[in-house]
Amino acid sequence: MKYVTLDKLIDDLEFEIIYEAEGIENVKLSASEVNRPGLPITGYLEGYAYDRIQIIGKIEWSYCNSLDPKVRYTRFENMLSYPIPAMIFSRNLEVFPEVIELAKKYNRTILRTDITTSKLVNKLINYLDFVLAPSMLVHGVLVEVYGLGILIIGESGVGKSETALELIKRGHRLVADDVVEIRKIEGELRGQSPQLVRYFMEIRGIGILDIERLYGVGAIKREEFIDLVIELEFWEEGKEYDRLGLDEVYTELLGKKVPKLTIPVRPGRNTAMIVEVAARNLRQKMLGYNAAEELSRRIREYNKNKRR
Repeated sequence: MKYVTLDKLIDDLEFEIIYEAEGIENVKLSASEVNRPGLPITGYLEGYAYDRIQIIGKIEWSYCNSLDPKVRYTRFENMLSYPIPAMIFSRNLEVFPEVIELAKKYNRTILRTDITTSKLVNKLINYLDFVLAPSMLVHGVLVEVYGLGILIIGESGVGKSETALELIKRGHRLVADDVVEIRKIEGELRGQSPQLVRYFMEIRGIGILDIERLYGVGAIKREEFIDLVIELEFWEEGKEYDRLGLDEVYTELLGKKVPKLTIPVRPGRNTAMIVEVAARNLRQKMLGYNAAEELSRRIREYNKNKRR
């Protein structure tokens, strides 16, 4: 099971540490849910989701602030006596002295942030969804073409990076070259580049290119959904290639089927233009129009009328 440690979450999201428990590097988070302990604050602990990060927002804080300090101590002790990963106060709210005392007693981490409660919840869930999502690495290039994520794969030397470079020249955007990190989040595939090589591209004969510096921020994108896989392969004489497109072919990535096209490559063939057309054609299919099916329908009608 995938997990992220509490110390990494704190570093990545830049939370203020009010009290750091011992061993936070061993606290593992393996679910993307968080909890606003509205009922536990009132003393009702049935179904208390103590295994999640606890969020204290303005409403919870205002209620606790209205309590007698002894009652407030008891209510927070009810929550902090459980092995919670951490408790976060939003909006830079004052952390009650009782909470710090109990955090020391039970070895619990107390954090704070200046963002609103709703934004904090969204930020945490989005982060946890991302880091805990099923993932894989693919050798290829990911580009955004006409708003669609195109994953270009193929054996080394077939021209993946050169095709992507031509697409960038035509106004499309690079997401990742050579290594693509793919994650499945809420049933959708998202790809991005590893941080170390982000927006760099290798072109044989030239070397390493910084696409962001060469073409500007309009030529890059941090992340993109994967809508289509295009496999480039060297042209083989005598091999039959699909010339109609009636049969849909799919490939599976992290258990999700993605449309796939195989494009044969040979000198003189404008591969980048073909990728552009493939993206436009996929967009038409998504809108309910299939050119191959339309042609097939016309031929059937023509033959039917001819027999009359």
